[in-house]
Amino acid sequence: MIRLLLAAAVSLLTAGSALAQTVYLVRHAEKADASADPVLSEAGSARAAALSAALGDAHPVLVLTSPLQRTRLTAGPTAEYHSAPMEAVSLEGGGAAHVAATVARVRALSAGATVLIVGHSNTIPAIARALGYAEAADMPECEYDRMTVVHLMGDAAHGMVSRYGTPTTCP
Repeated sequence: MIRLLLAAAVSLLTAGSALAQTVYLVRHAEKADASADPVLSEAGSARAAALSAALGDAHPVLVLTSPLQRTRLTAGPTAEYHSAPMEAVSLEGGGAAHVAATVARVRALSAGATVLIVGHSNTIPAIARALGYAEAADMPECEYDRMTVVHLMGDAAHGMVSRYGTPTTCP
């Protein structure tokens, strides 16, 4: 009887961990210029390719971006490689509305889904915190290589930060 209970407990724990959503959050890659809606620079295009490689076998079922082309261009190679649909989340209503809409879209997905979010230096940390990763630090304008990974298990969240592509340096 005790062995049966232990087996059931282990089974429940394993099933619970399998039902965690995984959310990858990155800022768009390097911009070609300081215009309102620039394309990626050569370094940015290389970083977009590195993002696809960095996700490896993660297989996102959805890629969320802002409507600006630098986020879509950063996400494009990963979405194409994984045959994942790419959706732009509106910026209407400002940053707080964008963050809320992005989080709502993630929360509407099934348990176990993997999502890539490509945003901006001011939205990515806010989205990570809104998902429950309170330790998400603000991002300086010069940082492009941060990848935050948040695992969502119901109302609980834990995360970690890693780097991908060519390291960026901030003065």
